[in-house]
Amino acid sequence: MPTTRTTKNPGPRRYAIVGAGLAGITCARTLRQAGHEVMLLEQAGTVGGRMTSRQSAFGTFDAGAQYFTVRDERFRRALDTGPHSFERWVANSVRVLDPLGRVAEAARPTPEAHWVGVPAMDALPRQWVEPLAAEGCIELDTAVDRVEPDAIDPRRWQLRTTSAQDALHVHPGFDAVVLAIPAAQAAALLERSRLAPAFVQRLRGVDIAPCWTLMLAFPQALQPGLTHLGPQWNAASSTHHRIAWLARESSKPGRRPIERWTVQASPAWSNEHLGDDEQRIEAKLLKAFAEVTGIRAQPSHTEVRRWRYAKTLAPLGRSHLWDPQIGLGACGDWCLGHRVEHAFVSGLELALAAA
Repeated sequence: MPTTRTTKNPGPRRYAIVGAGLAGITCARTLRQAGHEVMLLEQAGTVGGRMTSRQSAFGTFDAGAQYFTVRDERFRRALDTGPHSFERWVANSVRVLDPLGRVAEAARPTPEAHWVGVPAMDALPRQWVEPLAAEGCIELDTAVDRVEPDAIDPRRWQLRTTSAQDALHVHPGFDAVVLAIPAAQAAALLERSRLAPAFVQRLRGVDIAPCWTLMLAFPQALQPGLTHLGPQWNAASSTHHRIAWLARESSKPGRRPIERWTVQASPAWSNEHLGDDEQRIEAKLLKAFAEVTGIRAQPSHTEVRRWRYAKTLAPLGRSHLWDPQIGLGACGDWCLGHRVEHAFVSGLELALAAA
């Protein structure tokens, strides 16, 4: 394993950041702004992680993160660099529902603003990653299989990856590696690489629940005198045994007016049905959606997505992991919780520690 002390090395260094969610993007752009060289590697075909959005013929769906809050002044200042990529979502009619879908109580009014990306949730990470993409510092559709000492310079790291059409590649010459992926995936990668057992132990203590998400579109709601179907509220936290959250996507700013809903299953139900096929999940969640909203019309568009790692139940308890002796770190929202802002703070503070 490399023995270089990255924080002591003079001059610019080269960092590999695995994962292009908001934590990874924040870490990468902070290091780049500090004058270092970065390479961002992402297994998916797009950036944003759980801030990614799904496209359909009827409009977009925020399949993961539904909104974000701004509590950290550093996050507020960072958002000022992309002021046109988000707007406030005024959802004052949010309700808390009982297991049968009846309104149990109105959510308490809160002065805290809820913000969403515009025209979709992924607008913010897409904007922040643009300078890195322009410099050729990001590779999509690239899965990192192993992290190992560089074959030529064992003081550094190299990454073995698999990309499109199962093409194998080795990326050498990194002074440090940052894992900005879910804790369980980071632990598995380190175990495959036979690295950092102390990190693995810490990562294994993080508990992140899965989430099944159902997306529905009802274009028939766009009729004279009819602007939407079902309830007057636009979002709801639900205690229905299958559903934890519902949101009318078309109520968010910058979206198309076609009636669309995102339905997120509860952590317990998602975990219980993690291995079910999509058709079965769709049928069960569609039935629960009708029970909660009273909407029994047949949607013109349905889609389900499974998030294996969605909501942090037991976080790491610190903003990041970083070992300057060998140049290895990990970050993500799961370090502090499950908010978008947690991802930002984690990526930022790791970058500041590593730079």
